[in-house]
Amino acid sequence: MKIRHARKLRQAGATVVLAATLAVSVTACNGDEGAPPPASAASESPGGEKGQGKGEAQQTGGKTLPDTNQVIATLKGSDPGIEMVIYSITRDDGGFMTVNGEIRNASGKLYSTRVTWSGEETAVARTGRSFAAMTLVDSKDKKRYYVLRDTENRPLTTTGYRPSIKEGESLPFFAQFPAPPQTTTKVDLQFPGFPNAPIEIS
Repeated sequence: MKIRHARKLRQAGATVVLAATLAVSVTACNGDEGAPPPASAASESPGGEKGQGKGEAQQTGGKTLPDTNQVIATLKGSDPGIEMVIYSITRDDGGFMTVNGEIRNASGKLYSTRVTWSGEETAVARTGRSFAAMTLVDSKDKKRYYVLRDTENRPLTTTGYRPSIKEGESLPFFAQFPAPPQTTTKVDLQFPGFPNAPIEIS
C-alpha cells in the first residue's frame, strides 16, 4: 500500500476544513500538557509485509521536499534503536503549518510500528495507520494543536504505510497543523513512544 498523497486529502472546501478544525483542534492546555500522549506497548504485527526504504518519496502536499541534510531535531524513541528525525517545521499559505521528518530503524531487527501512532479517535480509525496522534503544544499561549482533518475526518498526515520498518530503513512522514500566531516561534512536538521536543518554527 502506498503512502497517500496529501493533495488527495486537500479536496474542495479546504478553507472550511481549516476553520472547522481550528474550532475543535486548538484547546487550552491542562495541567498534564507537559506529558507525552499515552504510549501503549502494544504494536501491530508485521504480517509478512515489507518495510519502507529511504528511496520512497515523502508526501508533502505538492511542496518541495525538505532538505534531509539539515536536521533540526533527533528524538530517541523508547524502543531501542528507533529515532524520529525532524527536518523542518514551516508555516504554509492559508494558515497551515507542516512538520516533515522520518522514523529511522537502527535496532538491528524488523520494527513493528505502534498502533498508538494513529491516535484514539474513532472518527479517523477507518483511515488506517497514520501519524494522527502527533500534537504540537504552544506553552506560551497554553494551546495544543492537533493534526488537521478534511471534511471526511481523514487526517492531513502520512497514512497507509506498512506496519513494519526494516532494519536500516526509514519511514518518511509529514503532518499538517493549524498555524499558531506569528509571535509563536517555538512549539513542543509530542508523539507516542518519543520524548517531548522543543522545535523552532522556520
